Amino acid sequence: MTSHSPINRSEAWLDRALGRKGLRPRDAAYLIAAFWTIAVVVFGALERLIDPKTFHSVWLGIWWAIETVTTVGYGDIVPDQTAGKIIAGFLMLGGLSLLSVITAAITSGFVSRAETRRRATEEDPVVHKLDQLTLELQALRAEIEQLRATPRADDRP
Repeated sequence: MTSHSPINRSEAWLDRALGRKGLRPRDAAYLIAAFWTIAVVVFGALERLIDPKTFHSVWLGIWWAIETVTTVGYGDIVPDQTAGKIIAGFLMLGGLSLLSVITAAITSGFVSRAETRRRATEEDPVVHKLDQLTLELQALRAEIEQLRATPRADDRP
């Protein structure tokens, strides 16, 4: 294997991604999308080999794999063989995970941007409330200290 092979490049990319601040959601989404793109092609070709009567071409197998992994499932093509149905189950479960990770990555990006904006403008409602509570606590402490320092009428001789 040369240092320019796709495997070495993807390993180097993954090392850089993990070395920064761990695997970011966007990087995880890219990794999963790349994996499932390859899986769609491989499983589409495999379906053609397993069930050539149903899947007349590799392209039809890839089309079926795309339908399945994206959970669309038109029903226009259905595997007849048990091995094909097992592959379909794997693709369906994988499609659900793919969609959930991509949704999580997008949501994480929005939350991160909103948090960064709040910190930059000091509009964080939690920090604002904590500041209010700190001021109230300081006022209560001062009042308690003042009450302790003031002698009560029943304490005088």
